[in-house]
Amino acid sequence: MQYVEIKIAVEEQIESGLLPPGQKLPPERKLAESFNTTRVTLREALSLLEIEGKIYREDRRGWFISPPPLSYDPGKDFSFTALAMANERKPRTEILTSKTILATKYASQILDLQPFSDVHKIERLRYLDERPVMHVTHYVQPDYAPSLLDHDLTLSLSGICASEFGIHPASTQIRLRTTSLLGDIAQSLRATPGAPAMVIERSSLDSSGAIIDCRIEYWRHDAISIESSVELKK
Repeated sequence: MQYVEIKIAVEEQIESGLLPPGQKLPPERKLAESFNTTRVTLREALSLLEIEGKIYREDRRGWFISPPPLSYDPGKDFSFTALAMANERKPRTEILTSKTILATKYASQILDLQPFSDVHKIERLRYLDERPVMHVTHYVQPDYAPSLLDHDLTLSLSGICASEFGIHPASTQIRLRTTSLLGDIAQSLRATPGAPAMVIERSSLDSSGAIIDCRIEYWRHDAISIESSVELKK
């Protein structure tokens, strides 16, 4: 099938280094002409490469070669900045929202809150090399960190909670799932609606099992590689 041949041809150029990370592909019209095919067939090939994390699309800008993904161990808490710099990448954080709100139905469910409870809501956009790769919404119970919003929220929230409020979670619950980017989240990540994404939900619990906070991370799926090591007991 022609779309498979096109996929292989583009893939070979990526692997050979002819198309380096961050390189923008020619417009779809020119690519279709180069392969003597239709744009429908070309898009089938590009969609396969996107699913495999080889390329990504930015809304109204076109297709780009994906940089190497970050190695992400969901079993460990981490500083996004430290992780990026360890991978020789340039991180940046943009604050989208930071306010105390009446907990929504969703926030009440994931934090197990009583009716009419308040919650800190912090939305941030994480960048690697000026490319937005992760949209994260963080819900924190105000009782644990009453003045959290007064701090520099571009820094690690876990670090702030530990150093300023003495919060040291006893355990963490993690859930991973795949989804499609839609609405404001897709727009913030410059993604076309329906682009694949990885969702990581992390809830921190105290020693009594009460939920301290929860964060919901929407990642561009090509930007991370989920990796974890487990020591087996003999």
